[in-house]
Amino acid sequence: MNETISDLRPLHPHFRNACIASNKYMKIIKEVLIFTLLMANSAIVYSQSTQIRKLSIEEMFNLADNNSRSIRVFDFAEKESEQAIKVAENAKLPSIDVSLAASYLGDGWIADRDFSNGTNAPMPHLGNNFAIEASQVIYAGGAISSSIALAKLQYQLARLDKEKNRQDIRFLLLGNYLEMYKLRNQEEVYLKNIEQTKQLLSEIQARQKEGLALKNDITRYELQLKSLELALMQVRNSIIILNDQLITVLGLPEETMVEVDASLLSHIPSISNEAQWQQAASNTSPLLQQSKLRVEQSKKYEKTAKSERLPSIALFAANHFDGPITIEVPPINKNFNYWYAGVFVKFNLASLYKSGKSIKQARISTQKAVENDLLLQENIQTEIKAAYIRFVESFTMHNTQMKSLELASQNYDTVNKRYLNDLALITDMLDASNSKLNAELQVANAQINILFNYYKLEKVSGNL
Repeated sequence: MNETISDLRPLHPHFRNACIASNKYMKIIKEVLIFTLLMANSAIVYSQSTQIRKLSIEEMFNLADNNSRSIRVFDFAEKESEQAIKVAENAKLPSIDVSLAASYLGDGWIADRDFSNGTNAPMPHLGNNFAIEASQVIYAGGAISSSIALAKLQYQLARLDKEKNRQDIRFLLLGNYLEMYKLRNQEEVYLKNIEQTKQLLSEIQARQKEGLALKNDITRYELQLKSLELALMQVRNSIIILNDQLITVLGLPEETMVEVDASLLSHIPSISNEAQWQQAASNTSPLLQQSKLRVEQSKKYEKTAKSERLPSIALFAANHFDGPITIEVPPINKNFNYWYAGVFVKFNLASLYKSGKSIKQARISTQKAVENDLLLQENIQTEIKAAYIRFVESFTMHNTQMKSLELASQNYDTVNKRYLNDLALITDMLDASNSKLNAELQVANAQINILFNYYKLEKVSGNL
C-alpha cells in the first residue's frame, strides 16, 4: 500500500504551466494501453469466481476442522496412538499357545558303542503331538505398567499435537480472512476516490473549456486516475489470491468466492489485564501441556530403566498329549498325556552392573525435560507480553488514524474550496487528495489490526 501511495505523489509545482511534450503523451498512451490489458486479464480471472459464500470466523473454523487435510493427518495420528494403548495393555493378558502336529516316524537303528552289531528297531510310524501352554505375568518390576503409562502419555501428546495444528491452521486462515477484509475496505476507498477524481476531472475539463485551466492540469489528474485504477486492480488480484488459499484449506469448490462478515468490526474486544492472558496460557497452552507431559514421559522411562534390576514373576501351566512313547526301547505304541503348572521367576544378574548407565541416562533426560519446560514457560510469557503490547498499541493506532482522517478530510475540503476559487494550485489539490486517501486506507485497517492482535493473543495463549 505504501508503494501505491508513493506512486501518487504530486508533481513539483514548478511544472504546473509546462507544456506536455509529445513523447510524454506517447508514454501516457503506452501506460494506458498496458493498464487496459491488465484490467481485462484481471476481469477474466475474477469472473471465474461465480459462487458467493459469506462466512463468519466461526463458520470458517468449523469448515477447517472438518475439511483440512492437515488436521485429518493429525487425527489419524491420534487414533494410532489410542490404539497403541490397547496394544500395550495386551501385556496384562495371559499368553496361550496351542500346537498340533502329525508326523511319520521311521524305524530306528541300534548298535554297539563301537557301531558294530547294528540292527533295525521297528517303530510305530504314526506320530502325533498336541500341546497347550498358558502363562500369566504377575510381576515384572513395573515394566508393563510403565509401558501402558507411556502409551497413554503418547496419546495425550498426539491429541495436543492435533490441537496445536488446529490452532495453527485457524490462525493462518484468520490472517488471510482479515487481510481480505482489509483489501475489501481498500477496494471501497479506491472506488470512492476514483469517483471523486472523475468528478474533479470533469470540473477541470469544464474550466479548461472556459480558459480557466490548462491542459496540463487535466493530464495530471488523468494520470492520477489511472494510478488509482491500477491500484484497484492490484487489490482485486490480491483478493483473488487470498480467496484461492482460503477455499483450498476449507475444501470449498473452486468457483467459490468467500465474502467476509461485515458485522465483524461490531464486536471489537476490550483491553483486558495481561495477567489474565498469562494465566490462561499456563492453563490451556498446548505447548506447555506437551512440555509437562514430556517431563512425565521422561520419569516413566527412568522407572522402566530401574525395573531391569527387579525380577519378573509369572504363573504357567501346560498340558501335552503325545504318541507314541519313544523314550522306551522298544517304543510303546500308545498315547501319553501329562500336565504341569508352576511359578516362573527370572532375574537378570547382568542388570546389576549394566543398568546403572541406562538409569543415569534416563535421569539426565528427565532433568533436561524439566529445564525445557521452564524455558518454554519463559518464552511463552515473553510472547504473550509482546502480543499484549501490540494489542494495546493497536487501540492507540486506531485513535491516531481516526484523528488523522479527520484532519486530512478537513484539509481536503479546504484545499478543494480554495482551488475552485483559484486560490490553490493543482499540486496542492493532489497533495490533499493523496493525504486523504492514505488516511482512509489506514483507518480501514486500524480496526482490523485490533482484531488481528486480539486473535494473536488467543493463539499464543492456546485459546484460539
